Order: sequence, then structure tokens, then C-alpha cells
Amino acid sequence: MGKTKILLVEDDPAINKLVTDYMTSRGFEVTSFLDAPEALDHVQMRGLPHIALIDLQLPSMHGFELSNRLKSMADVPIIFVTAYNDTETVVQGLKKYAEDFIVKPFELRELEARTQVVLARMPSLDYASEPIIRIDDGLNIDFAHNRIVVNGKPYGLTPTESILLHVLLRNAGRVVENRMLIARVWPSEEVYEDTLRVHMHRLRRKLEADSHHPHYIRTERGVGYMFTVRPPEGIAFEGEEALVEE
Repeated sequence: MGKTKILLVEDDPAINKLVTDYMTSRGFEVTSFLDAPEALDHVQMRGLPHIALIDLQLPSMHGFELSNRLKSMADVPIIFVTAYNDTETVVQGLKKYAEDFIVKPFELRELEARTQVVLARMPSLDYASEPIIRIDDGLNIDFAHNRIVVNGKPYGLTPTESILLHVLLRNAGRVVENRMLIARVWPSEEVYEDTLRVHMHRLRRKLEADSHHPHYIRTERGVGYMFTVRPPEGIAFEGEEALVEE
């Protein structure tokens, strides 16, 4: 298993370097940027991070907007690193985007501890951080571009379908309960299982050769869903191009 990948987006060069150097010394693989567009370009070229540390007050866009862009690709865990300390901002951020907030100034040891706590709540993402994930001979997934290739044929995914697939893949081989899927995909909305079933049906129509006899996503009636095929161990795709149609 490789190092845990952190995406750091912080516009203060001094804080950016301080966090990068410290977290690197603690064994993380940190890729840092001073603004959002460069960070998004990196994700689309190199794949998703295991976790993102994001400042709210960025030059080109608010941290909430950057988080929304990342969350439209996959269920990326986010910690906001910010000078904002008002209750409304914290509540909005935690409800819609982030796993945690840390307010500047902060101790680097506290940032590391909060990062470890968030990662401990998430199943292994080792393979899910690669630009292109080869599940088997018939399925490749490109989360950063909301795209899958099934038996050589590309299909675009909606953000909802992409997040659903990411949560299931992250838990491959384990049943994910309906309530957990709803909480991860629609964290700030009141959504019922009927809505989940509709989106799962649409995802399966793209993913499965026969959606009535699914190969990848199995239904546990009354409980949830399971992604049944684990990606091969030790496969890396960082040198491959994204699955974008010409």
C-alpha cells in the first residue's frame, strides 16, 4: 500500500509550505497548491487524493465551491483549514462538504491528528486514488472525469452516480447500508430510499451488461448494496491518460 495522498489548497505561501513540510515528514504524500484551478487540473490529470485540506478564502473561488467540484467527482473527505470561526460557516461546511474544520492558528500536531481521525473513519482508498481504476477486463473507472468504460464503450456518469460508485468501490466486498449511502451522497438533503433506488438503477444500466442480473453491484434487500469485484492488487495507472472521448 502506498502513502496516503493529501491535496492541500492554501493561498498563504508560508502556511502552505509549513503544512506541506510537516505532513510530508509524518509520512504523507502531499501535493500543494496556492489556488483552486491548479488543484482541480492536478486531480483531473493525476487522480483523486485520499483527503483534501482546503482553505476557504482562496483567490479564484471560495473553498466551498472547490469542495463542491471535488464532491461532484467522488466522495473525497475534506478538512477545512481556515481563519473563519463563525458558527454559520462551520455548520454549513460540515453539513454539505467537510468531515472537520480546523481554525487558524493551529498546531501542526492537531492537524495531523484530525487528518488521521478522518482517515480512520474511511475504508481503504488505496486503489481509488489512481487516475484510472481497472476493475477487471470489462470495467475501467475515471472518477475525475465522471466516466466509466464498460467493455470498451465509454459512459458518462452524473455526479450522483459517480459518488455512489465511489462509496461502493471504497467498500468493495462489504455491504453498504442504504442509510449510509444516502448520508454520503446527499449529506444536507432529506432523501428517501426510493430516490436511492432510482439512481442505483440508472448507474446499473450503464455499468452492467444485464442490469437484472448484475455482476458488479449486488442488492441486499432491505439492507443496502455491495460492490462485489475488488480491483486487482498492485495496479497503478498514474502514467495513463484519462478516459476522455476524442
